[in-house]
Amino acid sequence: MAEVVDNFDWDNVSANAFGGNYTAEQRAEMEQMYSSTLTTVQEEEVIKGTVVGITDRDVILNIGFKSDGLVPLSEFRDLPELKVGDEVEVFIEDQEDQNGQLILSRKKAKIKQAWKSIYDALENDTVLEGVVKRRTKGGLIMDLDGVEAFLPGSQIDVKPIRDFDIYVGRRMEVKVVKINAAFDNVVVSHKVLIEKDLEKQREAILNNLEKGQILEGVIKNMTNFGVFIDLGGVDGLLHITDISWGRIAHPSEVLQLDQKLNIVVLDFDEAKKRISLGLKQLTPHPWDSLPADMGVGSKVKGRIVNVADYGAFMEIIPGVEGLIHVSEMSWSQHLRNPQDFIKQGDVVEAQILTLDREDRKMSLGIKQLTEDPWTRGDFATKYAVGTNHNGLVRNLTNFGLFVELEEGVDGLVHVSDLSWTKKIKHPSEVVKVGDRLDVVVLELDVANRRLALGHKQLEENPWDTFQTVFTPGSVHKATITEKTDRGAVLELPYGIEGFAYPKSLGKEDGSQAENGETLDFRVVEFSKDDRRVVLSHSAVYNQQAEEDSRASKFTKKKPAAGAAAPAAGEGKVADLKKAEKSTLGDLDALSALRDKMLGNEQGAE
Repeated sequence: MAEVVDNFDWDNVSANAFGGNYTAEQRAEMEQMYSSTLTTVQEEEVIKGTVVGITDRDVILNIGFKSDGLVPLSEFRDLPELKVGDEVEVFIEDQEDQNGQLILSRKKAKIKQAWKSIYDALENDTVLEGVVKRRTKGGLIMDLDGVEAFLPGSQIDVKPIRDFDIYVGRRMEVKVVKINAAFDNVVVSHKVLIEKDLEKQREAILNNLEKGQILEGVIKNMTNFGVFIDLGGVDGLLHITDISWGRIAHPSEVLQLDQKLNIVVLDFDEAKKRISLGLKQLTPHPWDSLPADMGVGSKVKGRIVNVADYGAFMEIIPGVEGLIHVSEMSWSQHLRNPQDFIKQGDVVEAQILTLDREDRKMSLGIKQLTEDPWTRGDFATKYAVGTNHNGLVRNLTNFGLFVELEEGVDGLVHVSDLSWTKKIKHPSEVVKVGDRLDVVVLELDVANRRLALGHKQLEENPWDTFQTVFTPGSVHKATITEKTDRGAVLELPYGIEGFAYPKSLGKEDGSQAENGETLDFRVVEFSKDDRRVVLSHSAVYNQQAEEDSRASKFTKKKPAAGAAAPAAGEGKVADLKKAEKSTLGDLDALSALRDKMLGNEQGAE
């Protein structure tokens, strides 16, 4: 305890005398010593500070200012071993708040320093290291010392990345590729670092690349036409046709992504840096393993791997295929779509028709496994001329239709052999494809595999009867069904068709007969062989006028002496009428024909 001086003379003490004992040199030295202990600081500046104390909540820092600053202890979580005496960088937020306290922040100091490092890295093309915090849409979010940066998925690696989650929490080196200062956005890339390393490997691989060289690669991408394989910095294409000797629809049937495999270099385009690879070439060709006793005539079994318009390909063993032409699928001469016989994926049995081991080609046939119907012993008897059959209409043409009587046996029905009475322009007027039709064999040519069939021949020729009905000069009712510049088509009784020239269509009143009218027509010409009936309407009233004139002259003549006078209405006029009546045809014959034709039509229905 200091001793109290009782006789101290306070009068000799004055304000001007306080510190007045120092000389000018001593005073300057003391000011120098004092100024060296203080630091002039600026707000929003990053400076170094010394830890002078640590509490449960704060860290006390001395930055050389007139007072110490406090920083929350939570901002030092990345420094668990922090102790008194350590130096750290802090950011000056406020020199003196309302309580006179110096406000510092280590977090803001780190962010400011991080942005400085980011700008320096972009300008100087340097590498930064950060931690992947989380995944986001299209990429990853990285922490670069407190600053969040976006790492796009396309910039993570040189190969496509399918699972971004495996990178979360991992430390990665990146390069800054873009900074948007307005929105504080940073875009980084890890791919550019890999590409630089791969460039050296790529050059080494390309310089030593040769055809036939076997390399190891990893499948990095898969498409419908093949897979892309990473050879260690350079990519090569393994086409789908070079994956397997057998047919495959997609590479995924035999390969998987990220799979390691050995492949052989098939071709190399140095200018375009394109490498064609092969996998099946590392195994022997399946054609070399075919049994020696397999040859023409051998029966084989396999799976249909492809169906084309001209035939189907059957795979006997993987890599060995044969063509089954559509003409070898059925004995029928009428070619059809191969899909009618066979489907892709079917397992069928066939016979080898041709085999070329050198060119690795094979043709197969299915119909050879069954007997050719045209060579059967009973064929000529079964399809003898005059025999009746029922077949399926397979095809229609302008000149007729083809009827399949059995598998491999087709016959032609000419359009003229479909009806006795109607002139058919196209078979579709009578039948359609898929219908069944009764036919009779007209001609048989086994050597040329030809059958001539007829449909109308199943009925008797009505023209034999028509010849006695539609005699030249006879008059019949007819309806005009079609009228053209060349004339008119007439519908006569019993379904027979006739023809009238334009000059024969004039009426008695001078007008022309029109389509749909029913009038009397006189038969001008009848041809049984040509099935032709020519009629005329004008000949009806012209001949009637002539006959009336002749009748009037006959009635004016007196009867001969000794002869009885003819009764009224008799004589030649009566004979003429009787003769005219007879020209109308034999009504009994017409009735019988009509009944027969109706009976045939009902039977056909």
